[in-house]
Amino acid sequence: MAIILASQSPRRRELLGQMGITGFEIRPARGEELPHPELSPARLVEELSRQKAAEVSADTDPGDLVIAADTVVAADGGVLGKPGSPEEAAEMLSLLSGRSHVVYTGVTVVRDGEAVTEHEATSVHFRSLTQDEIAAYVATGEPMDKAGAYGIQGYGALLVEGIQGDYANVVGLPVCRLGRILSRFGVDALALCAQKEQAT
Repeated sequence: MAIILASQSPRRRELLGQMGITGFEIRPARGEELPHPELSPARLVEELSRQKAAEVSADTDPGDLVIAADTVVAADGGVLGKPGSPEEAAEMLSLLSGRSHVVYTGVTVVRDGEAVTEHEATSVHFRSLTQDEIAAYVATGEPMDKAGAYGIQGYGALLVEGIQGDYANVVGLPVCRLGRILSRFGVDALALCAQKEQAT
């Protein structure tokens, strides 16, 4: 059985490795996901992860296990994906400054036609930011490939006063929830972690 991560995100690759899962393949979904605009953020990320998993699993061998995820930031009743420009990144950060928002990640696991899709939600609170601080952070380039225009695992940690919920979910993969889903497919992440440690 091959384990396939349907994402090219280095953060998701790292988190999957922290779960004791090694030797997995990277096959990012290439099609454009088509969400329904009326979906809530929770349903949106579930649908997007489901579409990614379906695309990649359609071209896998029987028994292969596919993991797909999608993350968005929800604030002011709207959804923030990845910024399309430095100007848009600055606008997103201005919106998040001094207030709380929610990070949603949907995750889908598929094998042999069986699919499980769930989501995780984490509340994140930003400190108040000056325009100079926002400009300096945008100048690092870090916001450009991240939902909500920040990376909590990088320089963006300087912006975050606190979180309520799963930290890994904010990075891009709800590790605890994914571990529970994988156990339903016969993959024991904790046992894999133990084997990994014993081998070193």
